[in-house]
Amino acid sequence: MSKKSSKKKLFSEDYELHVSAKMLYPYIQSAVGLADWVADKVTVDHEKTYTFEWENEKHKATISSQRINHSVRFTYLPESINDKKDPSYLEFRIEVNEITQSTYLKILDYSDFDDMVELSELWSANIEKLKSIIGG
Repeated sequence: MSKKSSKKKLFSEDYELHVSAKMLYPYIQSAVGLADWVADKVTVDHEKTYTFEWENEKHKATISSQRINHSVRFTYLPESINDKKDPSYLEFRIEVNEITQSTYLKILDYSDFDDMVELSELWSANIEKLKSIIGG
């Protein structure tokens, strides 16, 4: 599925959703919510380590920063020496335009995924799945 390179890249995109930040937040923060649209399976253990599973490939992460109803950053546990120096992360930010009252979900995916077009298509498909769940 993924083409990996040795140099990490940042994918960043904003998606408009017609839902309140309060309703959206559980889908970016909880294992159950994330499993609905981000990965094939997401679990969290008693030490608060999240395991994201895509096509039987597992990646462990912890929440490195969080603001309720605003943002969550998952930093992946290192899988190599390079990862220790420069860890991959997945961050979700909920931003509300005060003038239009539109809600945007900003996705920041910092990884060694090489094909930015494929990654963009993947996130667009994930967002469509999320919209069908939340009605946004």
